[in-house]
Amino acid sequence: MKKQTALKINMLFFFFGIFVLCSVTVSGASAADVDGSGDVDLKDALAALQVCAGLNPSVTVSADAGGDGKIGLEEAISVLQTLANWVDPATMYGKIIVGYQGWFSCPGDGSKVSDTWGHWFHWNTSPDAVNLKVDMWPDVSELDEDELFSTNMKMSDGTPAKLFSSYKEKTVLRHFKWMREYGIDGVFLQRFVSSVYDQTSVFFDFNRQVMQNVRAGAEKYGRVFAIEYDTTSADPASLVNTVIKDWIYLTDTMQITQSPQYLKHKGKPTVVLWGLGYSDDNHKNFTPEQAMELIRWFETAEEKYQATLVGGVPSRWRTCRDDSLPDPDTGVKWSEVYSSYHVILPWTVGRYSDATSADSWKEDMIKPDLAETMSKGIDYMPVVFPGFSFHNMNRHPAHPDDVPPPLNEIRRDGGKFFWRQVFNAVSAFKEAGAGYAMIKVAMFDEVDEGTAIFKTAPDSKNVPADADFVTLDIDGDNLPSDRYLRLTGKSSEMLRGEIALTSEIPLR
Repeated sequence: MKKQTALKINMLFFFFGIFVLCSVTVSGASAADVDGSGDVDLKDALAALQVCAGLNPSVTVSADAGGDGKIGLEEAISVLQTLANWVDPATMYGKIIVGYQGWFSCPGDGSKVSDTWGHWFHWNTSPDAVNLKVDMWPDVSELDEDELFSTNMKMSDGTPAKLFSSYKEKTVLRHFKWMREYGIDGVFLQRFVSSVYDQTSVFFDFNRQVMQNVRAGAEKYGRVFAIEYDTTSADPASLVNTVIKDWIYLTDTMQITQSPQYLKHKGKPTVVLWGLGYSDDNHKNFTPEQAMELIRWFETAEEKYQATLVGGVPSRWRTCRDDSLPDPDTGVKWSEVYSSYHVILPWTVGRYSDATSADSWKEDMIKPDLAETMSKGIDYMPVVFPGFSFHNMNRHPAHPDDVPPPLNEIRRDGGKFFWRQVFNAVSAFKEAGAGYAMIKVAMFDEVDEGTAIFKTAPDSKNVPADADFVTLDIDGDNLPSDRYLRLTGKSSEMLRGEIALTSEIPLR
């Protein structure tokens, strides 16, 4: 009996190929939801296969793609066509990856830091306009009540202003569902070295849950994910040991590299090291010897720990000036460190501010960067961003006399600024004859610095009434909350050549 069932299933897979080649028409994603769970995943394919094989699935079958009142090949094919849109985790080529902070906490979210409004408001303060830390307000209209937490602020209609927590799996899964819906490939999950050195701390526990949420979202919705170690404000004395210890923990205990959706490149799991070599106060005390020690460890460690390293380097990495520390007179040089990465990822947020300066950046920086990396056999991943604003973050209640930077410091211009950067990057890859293209978008959920691309408030009616925010209409455009999700999805299509290379936004 088991052999007969296996034979039936094998024959069904053979017929799937024939039916797909014949372009069987189905009713869309909802028709692929065979088990009625609200999502399309491998469980739907299994249920359809069980029905086709004459078995009784363990779920109540509800979809009917063929409209014939039966469950059969049409339903199974509908599932497979949906799953065919899953992102290939074997390479970074042809992908746009978004940065994912995942650092928002709220009282009552179930975490051990649940007495704080992490990153929404200044630490250990009340959730009101005085202590507000973010410049953009998320569109939470699609979130359920069990995902929302009331602040002391009020919306324009007098109702409590509510926010979400990254600790809640349901919310992170919703973010990944948006990524699939809009065609966004996946994320680099920010993992701050300063918060993982103590594996018994509440912050480590919070980050562990967020890591699990991101993995679950990527696996459920066919996106990719990888770790990005952010060295900002990390202790130089423990930097190397902390990163190594944490990667061993992630590999052995959490087994994240065993996930079918963990992003690989050149045959190894991808790891981003961000912030080494920067000249600002949060990074200047790291040494090139430390950076090289980390690089060498990831290259020579036991095979299961080895990784393809992406260097999140200063924008002036090639010349070692301005935002990059200069080469020291003796010892390991920063230029050696940068050349030792497998992929160069220069941080360019705030380095230009409009289409004209973005065009100049392409000529002065991206094209020479590409030429340099290609000559050394290194891959290149430019960064693009939609705009920038960190007015409220620098309007600290403990320092009322400080003058914060202006709201909407780098204008989004309705998406034109973002699209111009994507066009410049893709065209630079083509002009250089690189044979590949890939881009990082900063960021998915970064509302602290106003670079978020996820759904945010489109106008003043959708933000708390007693504070200043960057809404999507701030530059005079009437835009939906998903404007930048749509733009990022279209950017992926243009990068892969699925739509024509164009400097004009292909959206109405």
